Amino acid sequence: LFLLPYKETPRLEQVIEYVLYMLWDLGLKVGHATRSIDDCIRLSKEDLTIRTSILEARYLWGDKKLFNELRRRFEKEISAASGPEFVEAKLVEREERHRRMGDSRYVLEPNIKDGKGGLRDLQTLFWIAKDLYRVDEVDDLVQHGVLTKSEARRFGRAQNFLWSVRCHLHYIAGRGEDRLTFDQQPRIGELLGYRDHAGATGVERFMKHYYLIAKEVGDLTRIFCAALESEHRRRPRFALPKFSIFHRAPEGFRIDGGRLRLASGTRFTDEPVKILRLFHEAQARDLDIHPRPLRTITREMRLVDGLRDDPEANRLFMEMLTSPNDPETTLRRLNEAGVFGRFIPDFGRVVAQMQHDMYHVYTVDEHTIFAIGILHGIENGKFAEEMPTASEVINNIQSRRVLYYATLMHDIAKGRGGDHSALGAEVAERLGPRLGLSAEETETAAWLVRQHLVMSNTAFRRDINDPKTITDFTEIVQSLERLRLLLVLTVADIRAVGPNVWNGWKAALLRDLYKATEDELTGGHAAGSRDRRVEAAQEAFRAAALTAPDGIFTTGEVDAQIALGYPAYWLGADTDTHLFHARMMRDAARNYDSLKIETRIDEFRDVTELTLYAQDHPGLISRFAGAMAVSGANIVDARIFTMTNGMALDTFSVQDPNGNAFRQPEQLDRLAKRIRATLSGELRPARELAKKIESQANSRTRV
Repeated sequence: LFLLPYKETPRLEQVIEYVLYMLWDLGLKVGHATRSIDDCIRLSKEDLTIRTSILEARYLWGDKKLFNELRRRFEKEISAASGPEFVEAKLVEREERHRRMGDSRYVLEPNIKDGKGGLRDLQTLFWIAKDLYRVDEVDDLVQHGVLTKSEARRFGRAQNFLWSVRCHLHYIAGRGEDRLTFDQQPRIGELLGYRDHAGATGVERFMKHYYLIAKEVGDLTRIFCAALESEHRRRPRFALPKFSIFHRAPEGFRIDGGRLRLASGTRFTDEPVKILRLFHEAQARDLDIHPRPLRTITREMRLVDGLRDDPEANRLFMEMLTSPNDPETTLRRLNEAGVFGRFIPDFGRVVAQMQHDMYHVYTVDEHTIFAIGILHGIENGKFAEEMPTASEVINNIQSRRVLYYATLMHDIAKGRGGDHSALGAEVAERLGPRLGLSAEETETAAWLVRQHLVMSNTAFRRDINDPKTITDFTEIVQSLERLRLLLVLTVADIRAVGPNVWNGWKAALLRDLYKATEDELTGGHAAGSRDRRVEAAQEAFRAAALTAPDGIFTTGEVDAQIALGYPAYWLGADTDTHLFHARMMRDAARNYDSLKIETRIDEFRDVTELTLYAQDHPGLISRFAGAMAVSGANIVDARIFTMTNGMALDTFSVQDPNGNAFRQPEQLDRLAKRIRATLSGELRPARELAKKIESQANSRTRV
């Protein structure tokens, strides 16, 4: 800012041009404005950004009296006249920025400047403080009673860390870049001195430190907002919950503007269990929590240590975890306040713990809380269409407490090195009795934690049409109750990993594994029953084919079709699919077609089924995979059958790069043409893929 006493003169214009050209010649990017004091005051009333920049103005060179006059008039005509409005506007601006950047501190690629818990949040707090208290440094807020000395030091450490990361990010990127991208995180972590240690890589330790700093910024925000509301009587920032005026405050608490806080004269130091009761009562009565007690909890966090062995505190925690009233929000409040990890130190070890891969979007603590929210949604029927099997099964589970507790524990040992499932089971065994679980409940929960990956691994990596797969899995599960618990936990875990991880294909595989195992446990797959199931599948096909509306199958044709399939074929598909295959194979035979390709859309799994009927030969599957790679299609499932006549009947489930089925006729036609061209040798996938990679590399180079 070039500050002028009155309007600009030719002489002043020359000085300003000289300074700007000198800075530009040095390669600096300079935002600038030339204004009089009157201009500054007028524009500050009209524009929040200009008001903020003048609020933070620092004297560099020139007429010091002129600068002081600007500050005097600004404080008198702007700050004193509209301080509360400025505070409100800056907090609204912050909320809008959070929504725009993703309203979470734990995103995979955080924005260091504008993200939640980033530099702009700290700057917003300081701007508000500067406007209200006329301070020049954060330490000055200690004298005003807004922050303690310890909190002021935390503010400084957080600011220094974020500035350091941002400077390294700009240096590595060679430009003004504020998004801490996945590929830059390892390099910056290395430059800042983070090394592999105790089951965590250097980049994971670096990002955990970042997320903890972002969380600390949230703590400081709560402390600051509590001081604002207390000393400046700001109106509540959130709308009153519906019917909150009819709430009667529980003993030891009062309701202030729809938010729960301690009653006058009540202190956490006199009765520490009220820390957990605050969250418990807010959940039960659907109330928000006043920032004042949250600030007190932050400052008296040591009180939580004494609650770990308190039966009442543990009872309250389990009731919050298993409450039918939105446990996800309550657990997130506990975590944001720092109480969760302090009350259960094993959980505290995974707070802000990330895994450096593109699969796990959330930190371990966020994933766990989200999984509990998904579990609650399954129980309430929220996901009946998306997760039908789990939504049905959960109604037959005998112990909700075991399921919710196991979900809380399932990833609690991540980052320790070794098998986190086995280590987590040990934690579950140790904590269960403390939280009030019986010996039987604790044993079942520990088993669930130990085996929480086995169902997805079996469904997604083994052939569930193979009887041995079902037998092996049944030996692990051993009971219907454990099967039901494991299914629901598996579904909630996968769904909470991140966007687009859960899909219809996974739902179908888990459903099929569940049904097959249920049959095995209830005697449906007993020894000797396989032949009966094959016969039942063949008879179901016979009845469907002979009674089909088009009436195109004769008895002889049906018998011939049945003779073409081995037992694995009849057990590997349903009757509608068998009928679909029969029509396809008969048409191929009548038309002497050596390669028959048919497509179907499976809406539930959101996949396109491509079925090939061709002479079986080595390389058939690999060539098909090459055709899909050239087409940009992902193969998510495959059912491979060889018929008794030596023909291959293979069905591949494919999706586009966005995880959706190919639906447009031109897309399906293009896929079929590429398959034919590849199998005939006309198209060579390896050569086409090499060209595509080279073209993409050249495109990036030009940019």
